[in-house]
Amino acid sequence: MTGTRATDPDALRRDWARRGYSFGLWTDPPGQRWDDFVHDVDELLLLAEGKLEVEMGGRTWRPAIGEEIHIPAGTSHSVRNIGDTTAKWFYGYRGP
Repeated sequence: MTGTRATDPDALRRDWARRGYSFGLWTDPPGQRWDDFVHDVDELLLLAEGKLEVEMGGRTWRPAIGEEIHIPAGTSHSVRNIGDTTAKWFYGYRGP
């Protein structure tokens, strides 16, 4: 999902539910770091506001607003707010 619909919470929630994912909103202050997390299920992340850096598998992404990132189950990953403002991002986990 790209464009305006990508940051529309209702449209995104419906799209992710159709794909088997939960849906939530996370808010991080400038400088917040979440390093080396591993989940037992697939995760989706989509930036709604601000600037994030996502690191996994030896690669680093700086997603644009509305860009979806898939984090496979069992993958160590880090998410960092690299901006000067609050970052808001949607996340979801694939259910059993």
